[in-house]
Amino acid sequence: MTKRSKFPNVFWVANIIEVLERFAYYGIYLSFGIYLGELGFSKGDLGIIQSIFLALSYLMPLFSGTFADRYGFKKLLLVSYMAYLPSILLLIFTKSFNGIALTMLTIGFAAGIFKPLVSSTVRATTDSTNKTLGFGIFYQMVNIGASFGPIVMGKLRGWSWDYVFYTAAATISLMFVITLLFYKEPKRDLEGVTLKQKFRDMGEALSDLKFLSFLVLLGGFFWLPFWAFFNTLAVYINDFMDTNALYESVKSVLGTSVTQFISTNDQGVWKINAEAISQTGYIIIIFQLVVSSLFEKRPAIPSFLFGLFVAAISFVVLAMSVTVSNNYVFLGVFLFSVGEMISSPRIQEYIMWIAPKEKAGLYMGTNFLATFIGATLSGLYTGLMGVFETAGKPEYIMYTLAVHVVLGIVAIYIFTKTLGDFKERTE
Repeated sequence: MTKRSKFPNVFWVANIIEVLERFAYYGIYLSFGIYLGELGFSKGDLGIIQSIFLALSYLMPLFSGTFADRYGFKKLLLVSYMAYLPSILLLIFTKSFNGIALTMLTIGFAAGIFKPLVSSTVRATTDSTNKTLGFGIFYQMVNIGASFGPIVMGKLRGWSWDYVFYTAAATISLMFVITLLFYKEPKRDLEGVTLKQKFRDMGEALSDLKFLSFLVLLGGFFWLPFWAFFNTLAVYINDFMDTNALYESVKSVLGTSVTQFISTNDQGVWKINAEAISQTGYIIIIFQLVVSSLFEKRPAIPSFLFGLFVAAISFVVLAMSVTVSNNYVFLGVFLFSVGEMISSPRIQEYIMWIAPKEKAGLYMGTNFLATFIGATLSGLYTGLMGVFETAGKPEYIMYTLAVHVVLGIVAIYIFTKTLGDFKERTE
């Protein structure tokens, strides 16, 4: 058996800044629907802002990955922080729909610059002996930040929304210092070509109709319901469930102190913070490495489709959490977490290992096209949730998402059986 290679220092530095960025990003994002609701905006308004925010978050990587290959990862990281910081602080001052939309657009721009840089660092610092473990660690770091961000921000918003935005800004400032002092450009083969040629290469990658079609399928049938889950669930719990009863359920398991940390005292009544239980990070922290190990030797596409099937079941359970028992929400989130743990890292690793190492940023950029498609369209489901709410059937949003995922499994299965899988590289 081939000995597993050691990860270089920059691999760990990159994962630390990923934790911090996801803390700030998800800390704001999962609370955002509740924030807009408190300001009096509709779910349709929320869906519009979510779509434009996510659109820019996932459009920019199409370009920032290319710039990173040309100018270096470290420079682009620092640029992203300089765009991130003032835009987060602007949320303290703007309360109008247009002002909030423009501010979130700016945050999306900053996040989009950042997104491909750490994953490309991971790609550049791993090889065939440690790639699955490396991406498993990376994905766990993502979820440590994505878990603790909403928990901490949910608690802070119980005191003041300004505390949420100040904390996120302080986190970005810490990332700037760590990157400036400790991030060293990873060793990799760089192409001595012009930026124009890099864009031509991207166009060439997307001119492969099979590859482009695969990205479109991933966008419509994986990333769209994936982001719809995160767009809708915190608001779904906050608006349609008894959060005091959920508080009592959690308290019976975790005790008073822990449960009060993830809850808010509303005029003497303790209510669970919806964003603390509407995300998958705290489950993935525990189980991701185990799941990665179980699926390390299994084919990527069958593993990916199995993960989608588990996610489809989770949406059915989440629908039942409104109509049968609110406590079903915990099972629904757990099942979605399992589906995510199987599907998301495997498909991202799969796309990255189609790429030559010297074109890691370029291919990660084209990979974000799929996420861009799904994320941009996902706001439609937030608006649809508002329609179902008006009709008195809010649980229908989850049944609709379940059907969507099942159709995706069928579509991707037919695609791979008809046109065949892509060949992964070994180095």
